[in-house]
Amino acid sequence: MKKRVLLPIFAALMIFAGTDTNTAQAASVSELTAVASKYIGIPYVYGGTTTKGLDCSGYTQLVFKQLGYDLNRTSAAQYKQGTAVSKANLKAGDLVFFNTSGSGVSHVGISLGGSKFIHAGVSTGVTVASLNTSYWSNRYIGAKRVGSFGSGDKVVAAVDNAEVKDSAIDFTVYASRGEVALQLANALGLNTSDKTTVFPDVKTSSKYAGAAKALHDLGIFTGDENGKFNPGSPLTRAQMAKVLVAAYKLEQKQSSLTFSDAPSSHWAHKDIKILASHGITVGLGDGTFGVNQNVKLKDLATFIKRAQQ
Repeated sequence: MKKRVLLPIFAALMIFAGTDTNTAQAASVSELTAVASKYIGIPYVYGGTTTKGLDCSGYTQLVFKQLGYDLNRTSAAQYKQGTAVSKANLKAGDLVFFNTSGSGVSHVGISLGGSKFIHAGVSTGVTVASLNTSYWSNRYIGAKRVGSFGSGDKVVAAVDNAEVKDSAIDFTVYASRGEVALQLANALGLNTSDKTTVFPDVKTSSKYAGAAKALHDLGIFTGDENGKFNPGSPLTRAQMAKVLVAAYKLEQKQSSLTFSDAPSSHWAHKDIKILASHGITVGLGDGTFGVNQNVKLKDLATFIKRAQQ
């Protein structure tokens, strides 16, 4: 992919940020969100810059590199790039910065527009969070715009969480966490009449409430660092492997099938291996499992059907 030019940077910041003047067409919001979301579930590793583990700035650097932008390595150094943006004018693709250490910029994420941002959290790995929670709002420092992302082929997600309605993940094709909860609860024959709120972002009136509560009680789905369920977030194939193994209490069988993108060092290696040993998955046909790909609705149905056999 061609390099994309950074937005004009104030001269004083040129000393720190460099003067890359390569040009290319702007990426779309769809492209940005698709690239950022495919790493959801990757665990946090201090100093991590690969899919084996990512820290906050390693994650933003990796995402923007695929979109053609060069970011500095640390959150503090990335804060010296781009142009300042007010919180009220945040757009998808803006970098959002936080003081989580008590001594200045120490954390960075990528705005998805509005209050939502995606980041590599210490306790959650790569996940979607909200600037409106007390934790993040109290630690928010500012935002920088290092690129411009057009609307492109942006779609509206079919979810009941208004804060993520502008996600570029097409949930007529891909499975959201909420949809996974509904289908899995139905397949397991769970009683979903109890809609008691266990996640702050799933109201009793939500169509996901009963399923989320039932799966929470079984320990299959838990919240993020703020206790949220994030019903509108996509689920990766690696995350789905862990969910299915827990839901159906699957154990390892004899199997020689392995996947190049799920080595023994990968956080979901054991769960993926268990799925393969039960014949629930054979991967993508090219020797990979597709650990970072979002689960498609048709694949979700297939996974569940095979797990029940």
